[in-house]
Amino acid sequence: MGRVINKESLTNEIELLINNLVNLSDPTGEFSIKVADGSVIDNKSFDYWEWTSGIGLYGMFKYYQLTRNKKVLKRIEKWYSDHLSGEIVEKNINTMVQMLTLAYLYEETGNKSYLPFLEQWGDWLYHRLPRTELGGFQHVTFGDLNPNEMWDDTLMMSVLTLTKLGLILNKEEYVEEAKKQFLLHIQFLQDKKTGLWYHGWTFNERNNFGEAFWGRGNSWVTIAIPEFISLLDLAEKDGYREYLLTSLEYQLSSLEKFQDKKTGMWHTLLDDETSYLEGSATAGITYGILKALHGYMVDPKYKKVAKKGICALLDNIDSEGGLAHVSAGTPMGLNKDFYKNIKISIMPYGQSMAILALTEYLKEFY
Repeated sequence: MGRVINKESLTNEIELLINNLVNLSDPTGEFSIKVADGSVIDNKSFDYWEWTSGIGLYGMFKYYQLTRNKKVLKRIEKWYSDHLSGEIVEKNINTMVQMLTLAYLYEETGNKSYLPFLEQWGDWLYHRLPRTELGGFQHVTFGDLNPNEMWDDTLMMSVLTLTKLGLILNKEEYVEEAKKQFLLHIQFLQDKKTGLWYHGWTFNERNNFGEAFWGRGNSWVTIAIPEFISLLDLAEKDGYREYLLTSLEYQLSSLEKFQDKKTGMWHTLLDDETSYLEGSATAGITYGILKALHGYMVDPKYKKVAKKGICALLDNIDSEGGLAHVSAGTPMGLNKDFYKNIKISIMPYGQSMAILALTEYLKEFY
């Protein structure tokens, strides 16, 4: 018999994922990363301010928006209460994603104590974040300025954040800057032959580092483009919208081809079957496709691709709500083997990206 997918079963899986997510920690420090300035960054724990938990909060909020589950909202509010009351972490591309969910939370609750943080972080991102040659957002991370480097992660972590802050704070210049950043990232990171995205670009050597079509990096793009279009509410025949969608369609044409026929997953190197199948890429790509389908942005033929992705995710969530086969934090790789050797674990963003995908699919039962 085939798997039964309905509103109740999806809701149960999502709430298992959330429960697992909010209890994630790394007591041994196995997944901590020592960065250039000697700091140790906790990439696994939910209660630590880094992009990993930031994506986690975003998935939870999307689920709350659909279901109005107050327990989930209270847990999100608790995270911010705990972290905004003490010493604030340094501002960089990755820590900025917390402001994306905080902007939605401010909109939802009207809690004015959030406003100064949104204003200050938005000001830093627009005025003080270092830029690359030609004005790209430089992918500054903990302990490393990564001078003159653009990474595909930036669109999710900071460009969507700047967009939402621009809308919330009535800063049209933020929105226009975000539009520019999407164009620059397409120009330098999307491969013209395949439509897939390289992990990064450096103006220093003028190349795409290891020329890797990294799975999770591509999934950030598959998410970011339909999210951005939805945020801006662009008209159906708007030229800027149409341009972004040509980029997305071109990427999807290759993602469809490289989806694993047996499992419905994607590999951590999309075009390399010798690299492992990867859970967070599968979740992110599936969510982005569903988001685009529900917004009538892409060809309905991709519904089959998304459905295979949903089944793959459900096949890989364990009884405690952990999504399997998720690659740990992944800095820029100088060769393709680097990506094949990244450790696998249950990670906050894998949980969240699965929450995003299943929540988007859950909309079909409302």
